[in-house]
Amino acid sequence: MIYERINLRVDLMMEAGLLKEVKKLYPHRSLNALQTVGYKELFEYIDGLYPLEHAVSEIKKNTRRFAKRQLTWLRKNDSILWIPYNLEPDKMIELITDRLKSMQHASQ
Repeated sequence: MIYERINLRVDLMMEAGLLKEVKKLYPHRSLNALQTVGYKELFEYIDGLYPLEHAVSEIKKNTRRFAKRQLTWLRKNDSILWIPYNLEPDKMIELITDRLKSMQHASQ
């Protein structure tokens, strides 16, 4: 499910003008801040190393890998309250409120 959402998000970013943004930043491509997923692959496309479709595919793949590493790291922390993204807002608020109350009681 998360991989599908990542793929869709990359497609939406491309539709919203990510390539145009990267082209404007191209003269600064050596900056460390631009050595991130999304920029790196599109700089390689601009350099003629890959077709656009391949660059977009690489963005999706590298974003999925990054998300997997983040989840692996975050799952080690038992204090994180995991809330499903598609939960009704009222239920989210209830879960958060309950957690805050339990934290407050534990600190007393």
